[in-house]
Amino acid sequence: MTFEAGESLAARIAGYLSQEIIRGNMRSGERIQEARVVSALDVSRGSVREALLLLEKCHLVTILPRRGAFVSELNEVRVRSIYDLYVTLLTMLATLLAQNWSDETARTLNEKAAMAEKLAAEQDPYRFIEAGFAVMDCALQLAGNEYLLTIMQDMQPALYRTSALAIRFSPQEAGFAGHFISGLIAAAAAGNEDTIRKLVREYGSHQCDLVLRALHNHSTQS
Repeated sequence: MTFEAGESLAARIAGYLSQEIIRGNMRSGERIQEARVVSALDVSRGSVREALLLLEKCHLVTILPRRGAFVSELNEVRVRSIYDLYVTLLTMLATLLAQNWSDETARTLNEKAAMAEKLAAEQDPYRFIEAGFAVMDCALQLAGNEYLLTIMQDMQPALYRTSALAIRFSPQEAGFAGHFISGLIAAAAAGNEDTIRKLVREYGSHQCDLVLRALHNHSTQS
């Protein structure tokens, strides 16, 4: 693969590396060889280092002084931290939507959710995850809270990584997640905040446990 130099070159390199991490081609704790990336993408070392700094900000890469860059380790503490925060923020987002529901909100979100469910049925895991985040991005725009939008978008790479791990470990998880998205939209449309809290709490706990089982399974096979 070759990239042409440009203003967004570092971001494009970061995008390539993030996909390698998310898809499991680069493992937790693996050292990222700058020279190998430079050679594979035909880019400068400076651009690669800038890309690694971008990935460090979204918690996909850990940079250690005098040791280099490593794929951030996924462990029980980090996974539980991700989902504890995700449950809180997603509950807030769905509650905001419920409080400001409109016909336009319903039409827009249901269109996005239908696409996600279609991809889940087609067993296209990575496109399904992207479609799921498209639903969340749309909901964030409709909710109108710029601070919540920034925080949840910053979390997306880490959530994308754990979601991908969950689906690789349990392919039927895509269908489960698709039904969750539709159910959460229905609860927001009905203005049922108790149901929103219950759905999000149960889904967060379910996926957190699934990711932890996937990590345990990988460690026992290594």
